[in-house]
Amino acid sequence: MQQETPEELDAIDRALITALQDDGRLGYAELGTLVGLTPGGARKRVIRLEQRGILQVVGVTDPLKLGYHSMAMVGIVADGDLEVVARALDALDSVIYVVLTAGRYDLLAEVIATDQEALFQVINSELRGIDGVTRVETFTYYGIRTHRFGWGTR
Repeated sequence: MQQETPEELDAIDRALITALQDDGRLGYAELGTLVGLTPGGARKRVIRLEQRGILQVVGVTDPLKLGYHSMAMVGIVADGDLEVVARALDALDSVIYVVLTAGRYDLLAEVIATDQEALFQVINSELRGIDGVTRVETFTYYGIRTHRFGWGTR
């Protein structure tokens, strides 16, 4: 796995990112005022950050409040190429988060489902059915307490 190098960001880029982490609904006029640019200048900067894959402005939801009554983190042990297993996990609609890890598990996958039976089907039939998956351990969520997005920039 190739390590990514940090993107070069100037003070304006950092200020825009920090402001949008705090409130993703800020308009370009407000952003421009915050960083000393015109609304058009702020728009260009934000679009450039999006195109570079540094920034994505989205509405964050709580799946447990949107009809997904079961949610879990699944630790996965796999044989073979982990990138292949990760791509197979990516293809599953119920999987909303995948990371490659070191330690006890090779991958972690966050899974949402409408109920316990649906969660069981995803884990038992879909995740365990992926070539290379040798073991899974499920950590069912009771609720989400912390979900941070405002960690700033380096």
